[in-house]
Amino acid sequence: MPGRQAKVIVDPAVPRDVADLLRDNPETLARIHAGWAPAHKRLHLGAGFTARLAVTGTAALAALYGLVLFVAGLYTPFVVIMTGAALLIVSVLLRPRPDAEVERRHALERLVHDKSREHDGQYVLRDRLDEPARVLMVRAQSAVGQIMDSRVNAEGLLDEARNAVMLPVQEWEIARLLTKLSALRAERQEVVSEGVTPEVAAVAEALGEVLDSSEAAVVTRVEGLERYAGHVADAERAYRARHQIERLSATLPRYEELLAESGAGGSAVPELGELSDDADRLEQALRESVSSAYEAFRHLGGDFA
Repeated sequence: MPGRQAKVIVDPAVPRDVADLLRDNPETLARIHAGWAPAHKRLHLGAGFTARLAVTGTAALAALYGLVLFVAGLYTPFVVIMTGAALLIVSVLLRPRPDAEVERRHALERLVHDKSREHDGQYVLRDRLDEPARVLMVRAQSAVGQIMDSRVNAEGLLDEARNAVMLPVQEWEIARLLTKLSALRAERQEVVSEGVTPEVAAVAEALGEVLDSSEAAVVTRVEGLERYAGHVADAERAYRARHQIERLSATLPRYEELLAESGAGGSAVPELGELSDDADRLEQALRESVSSAYEAFRHLGGDFA
């Protein structure tokens, strides 16, 4: 999933190419939110272009005049004029052009600025959250990443399609709520830090309780994601162990052959005979853990209904 553990969390409704652009440019977005705006006019290029055009025109006129001298049989002035024209052309070619990389960066910054304005309110800069909110956001993103990166998800043992749709929605809802929570906490703290009367303090305390209650609700959402990720991790371990057992079981005949040839006897390694039983137990554990993950996901979906 794009943006996993990204510093920019984007509303899934934003077009994919724009979302990738925003996620890839958190530093530019931070500057934009701090009040920076790019210069959309490229006046500095105009002067350079005009100068190059003037030099090129002069060289062309000199070359034309040189041809006139050549036709008139004035070969020495012809050589002098043509040499001068050639030097002018070389100076244009060798003159450093505006840094192309800088221009590309400026163009990218303008694009990011325009798209950030167009989709204002549809993305969250994780680093602009306050510390408690940022910690919760990282926890949510870690859980989503663990689920989406799992082999059991990639192999289709989970509802991969539903994960790909619902998990970004839940990640975005958490980011959106944490943004509001951070902003209101900061505003309340600013007022309280100025010193308040008992009456205002009572109101501020009540508002603080609202913030605490809202944060607890978001924590519940994050913990729901983490529970789901925990069940997926159980399934992942069972899945990996099952495949390891299958690989070992495939080599069992060679071990038995070695025991027979060495005369060590089948009882020397009794664990070999238990491989098939282990595989059965792991298969059952995998089914149970996947079933638990489904149940956790079903409950999780209800949290965001």
